[in-house]
Amino acid sequence: MADEMSRNRSKAERTTSPKSDARHGRLPRSRAWLNVLALLGGTLAVVLVATGSIVGIAAYQLARGLQEGSIDINPSDDPIPEIGAIEGGFNMLVVGNDEYYDRDTVLNDVNILIHVSEDQTSAIAVSIPRDMVVPFPPCTDEETGKTSSAARGLPINNALSYGGLACVVDVVRGFTGLEIQFAGMIGFDGVASMADAVGGVPVCIQSPIEDDYTGLYLPAGTSTLSGWEALQFLRTRHGVGDGSDLTRISSQQVYLSALLRKLKSEETLTDVGKLWGLAQIASEKMKLSEELIQPTTMIAMAKALDNIPMERITLVQYPGTTAGTGIYLNHVQPDAVRGAQLMDAIRNDQAIGVAQPGDGVGSEIDPNATPVPVETPAPDPSATPGATSEPVLPEQVVFDWLRGQSAADQTCTIGK
Repeated sequence: MADEMSRNRSKAERTTSPKSDARHGRLPRSRAWLNVLALLGGTLAVVLVATGSIVGIAAYQLARGLQEGSIDINPSDDPIPEIGAIEGGFNMLVVGNDEYYDRDTVLNDVNILIHVSEDQTSAIAVSIPRDMVVPFPPCTDEETGKTSSAARGLPINNALSYGGLACVVDVVRGFTGLEIQFAGMIGFDGVASMADAVGGVPVCIQSPIEDDYTGLYLPAGTSTLSGWEALQFLRTRHGVGDGSDLTRISSQQVYLSALLRKLKSEETLTDVGKLWGLAQIASEKMKLSEELIQPTTMIAMAKALDNIPMERITLVQYPGTTAGTGIYLNHVQPDAVRGAQLMDAIRNDQAIGVAQPGDGVGSEIDPNATPVPVETPAPDPSATPGATSEPVLPEQVVFDWLRGQSAADQTCTIGK
């Protein structure tokens, strides 16, 4: 237990210091990314990992701000290998907490496990529903002395209150069976600030959203969301789909994919003010694992993600149902068989796709969207001089039951 408690201490405490069929040409990859810092954030910090960026020289300034309160999530004293040397690709856990709200305990309401393939040609972001009941390892919150029981199954969003970010990482490690090399956490106020920093996120809404719980009321059509309204959209459950946590995740993926496209557009990449604003949000609003605060690691991560086309970034949710009994009553029960298939595919570093964008309940494909040109990965500098063939991407494994979409898929939230 002493080892577990030591692991959960912060550094500050321990030391003094289906895709659209239409194809309208291929866009070259933006080389502006090659010397930039990867931010980690979003609710859903998949967004910042996959996009955020500022000139590399500023990375060291920002890293100093990120070092304060950084968390040790590595159960071993062995250092994490460099990004390109991690066999089978690397995994990162992104956590969104609800500390913005006035309540006694802080919950990890958003939990996204991101896997980037070893060949850096694909990535998948798996959202684990906040109400999904999972096994808990022993975790102790040193401030309160509260300890979780290894014998109990609890909704995953309890992990943060038991032992901070390190406990959330341990819970997800145990549940998925995957190693997690990096982790980051951001609060809801940081999410709202990020939407402001990019000038708002255009979101397609198939039918009006009317939610008395969050106070969100949006008409059908496209709404550009920023600040508090963006946060309301990400939080609304009663206003989308069937009112469940599962269809809320589908709606959140609509927002995330739109934000990714906004962040990767020339409108953002060439705007130094927007990029610097995003970097400051990461520095001020995020808590990162010790392994992630190194500027060289951030830059390496940015370079790795630069190679991944939008249609090869897949946003999915961990399979589960809401019809369980016992400890699963009124919560989400994991689908053990399908969950194991998904985790095995990630463990085997396979590229993963979905059969149909959206789930038809919380989100659906936008029938009026203008097709986005397919991105071409950067050519391999070691390739034979004069070679003109495009890089061959590994074929995606597609599970018919997997709910989600790619970042290139333009989808609409189904309001209620």
